[in-house]
Amino acid sequence: MPRVVCLQHVPFEGPGAFAEALTKRGVSLEYFLVPMDGLPKDAGDLLIVMGGPMSVNDPDQWIAEETTFIRSALLAGKPVIGVCLGSQFMAKALGATVRPGQALEIGMTPVRLTDKGKTDPVFGAGPESFEVFEWHGEIFDLPQDSVSLAGSNLAPLQAFRHGGHAYGLLFHLEMEEGGIDSLCRECAPDLMKARLTAQQVKAAALPQLPHLHEMADRLIGHLLHSTG
Repeated sequence: MPRVVCLQHVPFEGPGAFAEALTKRGVSLEYFLVPMDGLPKDAGDLLIVMGGPMSVNDPDQWIAEETTFIRSALLAGKPVIGVCLGSQFMAKALGATVRPGQALEIGMTPVRLTDKGKTDPVFGAGPESFEVFEWHGEIFDLPQDSVSLAGSNLAPLQAFRHGGHAYGLLFHLEMEEGGIDSLCRECAPDLMKARLTAQQVKAAALPQLPHLHEMADRLIGHLLHSTG
């Protein structure tokens, strides 16, 4: 059975629908809250790197150590999913610049697949344009030897693939209703800055979650198949 490792950075940003997709396939997750627990001994057969309100450019020692850990997993060709902060970790680990975006992207945002995205084994199976759940202020450049899969008006690079089995997603496919509630509560200053209310964010997101969870399930299925 594949060994799946999940790196969390705050308790309220967990794997959500990714965990559900693994459970229904009989696969369990090992969780590590990295700032408190430290890093696991290895990246397992599939590494999932979650979000968080911090920046990969912060000077904390654990951030440098996690960047090195993720770089090793990527260079070893491990299947990896990086979500929001996790995708920024992947970009930084691959030598790309992570920097502030034009504005906060919070709530449902339309993204469009690139030509490479339209032929991707995961995203190419869905529509060319769709809405995703966002909660981030920083963006990144395309890492070397990676392909851009999707973009939005504020963030031209919303998703990338490195090699065949490492996906960096600035958006949240895994987000569940409880996760939205937690983000709105724990990151309330972001809502004020974006001039949004929790009610607005939730009302727009809830109808879209089943479609996002379908993509999350498809991504997990693809990467588990690659672990063979």
